[in-house]
Amino acid sequence: MYAFQFERATDAKAAVAKLKADADAKFLAGGQSLLAAMKLRLAAPSMLVDVSRIPGMADIRVEGDELVIGAAARHADVAAHAEVMRRIPALAAMANGIGDRQVRAMGTIGGSLANDDPGADYPAAVLGLNATVVTDRRNIAADSFFKGLYETALAPDELITAVRFPTPDQAAYIKFRNPASRFALVGVMVARTGKLVRVAITGAADSVFRAPDLEQALTASFTPAAARAVKVDAARLNTDLHASAEYRAHLIPVLTARAVEQALKG
Repeated sequence: MYAFQFERATDAKAAVAKLKADADAKFLAGGQSLLAAMKLRLAAPSMLVDVSRIPGMADIRVEGDELVIGAAARHADVAAHAEVMRRIPALAAMANGIGDRQVRAMGTIGGSLANDDPGADYPAAVLGLNATVVTDRRNIAADSFFKGLYETALAPDELITAVRFPTPDQAAYIKFRNPASRFALVGVMVARTGKLVRVAITGAADSVFRAPDLEQALTASFTPAAARAVKVDAARLNTDLHASAEYRAHLIPVLTARAVEQALKG
């Protein structure tokens, strides 16, 4: 590992100031993606600013009808939190299926969203549940947050502080995972609130995306059969050594149907 500075931030304002002063600095939360990239020399920050111990940044609380999860909350904490399990059990179950025990003990929701790995689970949860990403300076709707391969709406010195999740009537997340990395070859979050159905797909393309055809079919009939009847175009999907675009296109309605079946069971 090459030399770099390490700073531990005491508040969000101080952390952001460090990155404003040094364009090559990076925020460090759980480090599950950034440290691996540094070891492979894919990233070479001059400074790491640890934001994981900023007071309040790991809190999980209820505000009105929303579940608010601090950006530094670990995956394991989200999975085991009583309010998450009560209000959005699909989110708790999803968090419990991320990576392995070490990843869940260290990785954070804010770090996952800022990295926007195409196979990550949290982007599907945020987009499917119509969450709001809260930063040190603004609120960003889920539909405006994810931009492309490892690309989000965040400015280089912008820090995620929390994520606000509205409580759905029904929701479920199902993924077909890579057996080695446990990233999603395809992951599907289905959420129903009133008459509105949202379907978010991760692992299949360069970034998470919504599936309008599936949303329309499930709005008309919230049943597994309605999901299975939708044909997904493979043109925009990824082909790699793990799966072809055509196979991913086949998996999307199948997994969506399973998610609907699980959501209906409550």
